[in-house]
This record gives sequence, structure tokens and C-alpha cells, in this order.
Amino acid sequence: MAHSEQNPKQPGKDQKMIVQRRALPATRESLTHKFQIDSHEGYLTVGLYEDGSPGEIFIKISKEGSAISGMCQAFCRAFSIALQYGLSVEDAVARFKGMRFEPMGPTNNPDIPEASSIVDYVARYLEVEFGRVNINRR
Repeated sequence: MAHSEQNPKQPGKDQKMIVQRRALPATRESLTHKFQIDSHEGYLTVGLYEDGSPGEIFIKISKEGSAISGMCQAFCRAFSIALQYGLSVEDAVARFKGMRFEPMGPTNNPDIPEASSIVDYVARYLEVEFGRVNINRR
């Protein structure tokens, strides 16, 4: 097939695929979840699109220093942007689930009895609440 005969919907080697960011509504529903990992308490807020799917996340860790708060903010920004550019919850979760660093340990959530980090806990919580099987519960 000659270069000029390529399907214009399929990017060629020299073409870039343009992906648009899906904006969240200015006023939106959200879900806030309180969690505890070992002795560290936190809150996860998930901003939702009109269809009930997550489009952004925020984490607030109680009584923590700027390093852990900054790491959580960076993680939330990266996770949110990935969702807004079309990465599925399942794919986003797969990239972060299982990460291991402090704080880690037992949680207060019977669905997730142990977490290997805050990032691991949040990814697993999102998988439980918003995975393909549960997205229609909302």
C-alpha cells in the first residue's frame, strides 16, 4: 500500500496520535473514603464523571510531614491525568498496585486487610470500588 493510500484514521510511523484530555464537570459528585494503614490515617477523595467513573483522586494524610504529603500529591496528579487521558481504571491500578514502601501494614478495611504502601492501598481500593465488575454498582 502506498503511503498516500494509508487509512487516515490510523497514524503512520511519522504521524502522532492525538489524544484529548477528558475534562471533569465544574461541579461533580465525589466519594470520600477514610482509611488507616498501620497507625497512619488518611482520606481518599475520588472525583467522578457524570457516568460515575473516576476522573481524579486526592489523598490527605493526617499528621504527616511534607515528604509523604508531597509524594501523595504527585501520585494523585499522575493517576488523575492518566484517567483523564483515557487510561482505564484497571490499567492505572495495574501500574501502581503492589508498590512497597512505608507506611505499610494492616488496614482498617476488611476488603484490603494489608497494604504494602499508601499507593498500593489506593490502587487496590479503586480496583474494588471502580473495577470493571463493580462500575455498575454506582
